[in-house]
Amino acid sequence: MSNAPLMPKATAVWLVENTSLTFDQIAEFCKLHPLEVKGIADGEVASGIKGHDPITSGQLTREEIAKAEGNSSYQLHLAKSKVVLPEMKRHRGPRYTPLSRRQDRPNAVLWLLRNHPELKDAQIMRLVGTTKTTLQAVRERTHWNSANLQPMDPVTLGICSQIDLDFEVNRASKDRPAALAEHTQTLMPAEVTTAPKAEPMSHEDVFGTSAPKRVEEEDDIDVDSVFGGLKGIKEKE
Repeated sequence: MSNAPLMPKATAVWLVENTSLTFDQIAEFCKLHPLEVKGIADGEVASGIKGHDPITSGQLTREEIAKAEGNSSYQLHLAKSKVVLPEMKRHRGPRYTPLSRRQDRPNAVLWLLRNHPELKDAQIMRLVGTTKTTLQAVRERTHWNSANLQPMDPVTLGICSQIDLDFEVNRASKDRPAALAEHTQTLMPAEVTTAPKAEPMSHEDVFGTSAPKRVEEEDDIDVDSVFGGLKGIKEKE
């Protein structure tokens, strides 16, 4: 229906009344069934519809109609519009939050402040759709409901999407100092965690190499000298 003319039935009424085109040609151009076009010609269909001139509206040319009238197998084609309409630019406004989720926005703000301290205030406000006053109140624990606030993931709450959250986090991480980013714990890349490990091939690879046992050499002990010293002690006593 994207190639159909405006007001197809009204256009078909006009073509039936003012041209000698076949029912099939009119049906193909107006995206209607041939029996429906036949019903229009018989007055059984669209009896109260006024015909719409496609030439006046710039959808057809007289040359195109004359060409189709001379060849019953020719299909009509819509005329290209000479007026170029500019594309409508959508201005991105504040994020809409459903009424059932608006009470959870402070919980989402608290979660972002705890888990992503690198995010700027403007990014948090853009993700959650909150105000600067509410953000400051949650951060400084001066919110009227601060005693009952619990950090909750905004993605789980349905306030923002995971794609938007990842985009803002990656955007904020690029602005962080390199020294701070090095000391921050991050997840290991998937290439490292999913890399196949080498299978052990020998007993040493599994249990490791055992340390060589120290062989203590026994010194020759003179028995007479040992007991002779004991006898000397007893004589002194």
